Parts: sequence; structure tokens; C-alpha cells
Amino acid sequence: MKAFLGAAAALGLLALAPSAHAARDYVWAAGSSTVFPFSTRVAENFAKKTGKKSPKVESLGTGGGIKMFCGGMGEGFPDIANASRPMKKSEYEACKAKGVKDIVEIKIGFDGIVIAMDKKSPDYNFKLEHLYLGLAQNALRGGQFVTNPYKTWKDVGSGLPANRILVYGPPPTSGTRDAWVELAIEGGAKKFPTAKALHDSDEKGFKAKVDPMRKDGAWIDAGENDNAIVGTLTKTPGALGVFGFSFLEENANVIKGAAVNGVKPTPQTIANGSYPVSRSLFIYVKKGQVGVTPGLKEFLNEFVSDAATGRGGYLQGRGLIPLPPAQHEAAKATAGKLTLMAAPKG
Repeated sequence: MKAFLGAAAALGLLALAPSAHAARDYVWAAGSSTVFPFSTRVAENFAKKTGKKSPKVESLGTGGGIKMFCGGMGEGFPDIANASRPMKKSEYEACKAKGVKDIVEIKIGFDGIVIAMDKKSPDYNFKLEHLYLGLAQNALRGGQFVTNPYKTWKDVGSGLPANRILVYGPPPTSGTRDAWVELAIEGGAKKFPTAKALHDSDEKGFKAKVDPMRKDGAWIDAGENDNAIVGTLTKTPGALGVFGFSFLEENANVIKGAAVNGVKPTPQTIANGSYPVSRSLFIYVKKGQVGVTPGLKEFLNEFVSDAATGRGGYLQGRGLIPLPPAQHEAAKATAGKLTLMAAPKG
């Protein structure tokens, strides 16, 4: 009898085990707030077409998403990292250290980082150097780096409005922040010979001086919810916001975008690179989870399909700037063959 009860108890534990450690039966993607609306739309269409569970998509910022993605293999970690910048060498090495070795990098399109304001605000035409001088913690003055002294945009450039400098933007965990610092802040600083010489001789020292954003209230880290920044702009006279182009396009009835170096952000200027603050968007996929996570391969196929990321695809309607045809075909081939990425150089 005791043997029977022992066997029954063991069977009971076995019956409980699957529910305690059930394999995940849905795709999980985490990362960039910019890629989030695109990934969410693909998830909705994937679920409708396949009848499978809708993928879980989280907006954590590129850095947060890649960190979670690189945490390990299996059901406890995302299958996909959404990213609004390329994966860094340090992140790739962190992945490898946790056993995440076979990673597929797929470029899905382009995005521009816009400087937006309420429709009733005056128009701004920034130069890259204005963005650096107005928003970096250390501004160049008389050939020296000093704690940023500028209070209004007119102080920074005579052709700019006299509004106080107040900008809501992405936090340090965001890929948008990384791209913003590289393209706008560093890009603007390099227009000055002193900063350019420092960059060429000591890139680490250049970044230490130039990259930190103001901490005196002129720049405010506004979290990963770009729609919340849009709401703030409509309620705060004179405030500006920094976020991805898709949020400008979605809210074009209440906000507008500034020109940078004389170029307004549009799908055309972002795709051809004439708008200076534009970047590529990516998804990173664990090859080892394909065939393990139900629906992962089909989700990738939907993401790179002509219907989604092709010209005229449904993500273009959401604000994604599509890849040129040859790059789009290359992305489809990478997703189809699950071609592994090379180690990043930096």
C-alpha cells in the first residue's frame, strides 16, 4: 500500500511539473520603444493569419531589451530584441557569455529622430551645432569646454526663437538616446575644430566631454513612453520633444517637426539620408529558439514580408520608412536562411 501511495504521489508531482515549468507557447520580443509599434502591429497580423497566440511585445528601450535578450537561452528570456541602433560589441560579448551565441540580425527599415513642438509654437531651423550647444552638459565656449550656460535658444543661435531651452527626450536605456547622442550631439560638436581634434586624437575623451546631456532641467529624461512626451508638448508652452518619426506622423494634427540643417524630417529625407538625424532599425533573433518557440519562424517571415516592411506595406502606414528594394530582399533572405550576424566591431 505504501509503495502504491508513493508511486501515486510521484505521479502527482509529475502531473504538476509541466504547469510549473511549462514551455512558453508564444513568441516574446522586447526592446526599443521606436520598434515597439511596428512589432506590435506585426504580432497582431501574425495572430490573425496563423491562429497562434499573439506574441508578447515589451517596450523597455533598446539597451534594456538587449540586456534581457542576452540573459540566456530558453523560455525565461525573449526570443527577439527590438533595437533602434546596431548591437554593440560589449552586448554581443555579454550574449556569448550567457550562451546566446547564434544571433541573426535583420534590418527592418529606417527612422528619423525628430525635434518636435506644439503646432502653435514658432518654427525652428536647427543646425546640428545648435543641438549640441543647447543640450550638452559641457558646451564649447571660446575654445574651452564649460558647464552649459545657455538659457534660451536665441542665446545658442541668433535665428532661433527666444524660448527657454526645455527638451523632453529618451532616457539612457533607449536606443533613441544612443542614436540621438551620436548623430545630433556628437555630430554637432564635431563641427567645432577643438572638439573634432579631440575626437580624432582621443575618442573616449571626446565622448566623456561631449556625450552627457544637461542635468539642470533643460533636458529631461522622459521615459520610454513617447506618446507621453507628445502629451507634454501640447500642455507645456515652448517645450520641445525628441522621439522617433513615427510618433510625429501619428500626431501630426497637434505637433510639428523642426528642420535640421535646413531639412525637414519626411519619409523621403530620412530614407535618402539628407535629414541628418536618421538611423536604421533592427530586430535580433536567437536562431536556437527557432523550432523551439512555436510560431517564431512564421513571425519572422511576417515581419520581413512585402505586406509588412515592403514599400506600401502596412508598417509604412505606421511610420516605418521602408528599406530600398535590394536591402529589403536581403532582409528576407537573412530571415529565410537564418544567417548569423558577424561580431560587431565597436
